[in-house]
Amino acid sequence: MARNSEIDKYKRYLLLEKGLSANTIEAYMRDLEKLILFAEAHQLNSSTIQQSDLEEFLAQLHDNDISPRSTARIISGIKSFFRFLLLDHFREDDPTELLEAPTIGLKLPVVMTIDEIDSLLNVIDLSTPEGTRNYAIIETLYSCGLRISELINLRFSDLFPEEGFIRVEGKGSKQRLVPISGTAIQKINNWLPYRNQITIKKGSEDIVFISSRGKAISRVTVFYYIRQYAEAVGLQKKISPHVLRHSFATHLLERGANIRVIQEMLGHEKITTTEIYTHIDRNFLRQEIIEHHPRNKNKK
Repeated sequence: MARNSEIDKYKRYLLLEKGLSANTIEAYMRDLEKLILFAEAHQLNSSTIQQSDLEEFLAQLHDNDISPRSTARIISGIKSFFRFLLLDHFREDDPTELLEAPTIGLKLPVVMTIDEIDSLLNVIDLSTPEGTRNYAIIETLYSCGLRISELINLRFSDLFPEEGFIRVEGKGSKQRLVPISGTAIQKINNWLPYRNQITIKKGSEDIVFISSRGKAISRVTVFYYIRQYAEAVGLQKKISPHVLRHSFATHLLERGANIRVIQEMLGHEKITTTEIYTHIDRNFLRQEIIEHHPRNKNKK
């Protein structure tokens, strides 16, 4: 559908003008590829495709059981692409202007209890270098509310242990300062003697969490270990690094933290993104009432 020159310019636009991260740009490209395959199958291109064609494409997504949330994300990416084509004079109109995204119901994220997080940590074998590192990783993810991309790119030059802060580079290369717990700092320090025994690959000298091969640890490795520990504990929830981030925010809110402070620590651009945790908090309060209100106690 789109010529390589258009795609290359669009990627540069997302990187340089929109300031999106490499991971976000990659996601945009994956979604755009779906439209490209559809267009090629129907002998369409970026200059001839119309709203009716796009509506047929969306109908195909529905037929393929693509969820409303994923469809909405794909539509957002397509709109971004055609706005770029309009701005860069590849087209004189925008066929996505009247395209509507499906209605998405509120989906509350999975959250772990503090006891579940403790049980996840307690199953780790601290007699091994990997276990010591992984404990520090999980503790840092949870205590700072980090995204996985922020964790694997954490550098020693971003640590300020005396002040109790770390510097985090989030989406769009925006930096923020986040408090780090004394426990997390101690667990990182416990990992350092093992790290110092590894031959570090060039470019990873300043990275805090590295693999046994001396390179920055990958997100796949972090996902793998967290899920292994969750299975070992017998947790029924689907646990991931992002669940630890959700748990961090929810636990802060449950204990009275200001939502604006939580927004700042999570690096959310919009307060509406953070407000999802107020819904989780209401669920928590409702459960507390169900469990502890005297009128809900089983009568003997």
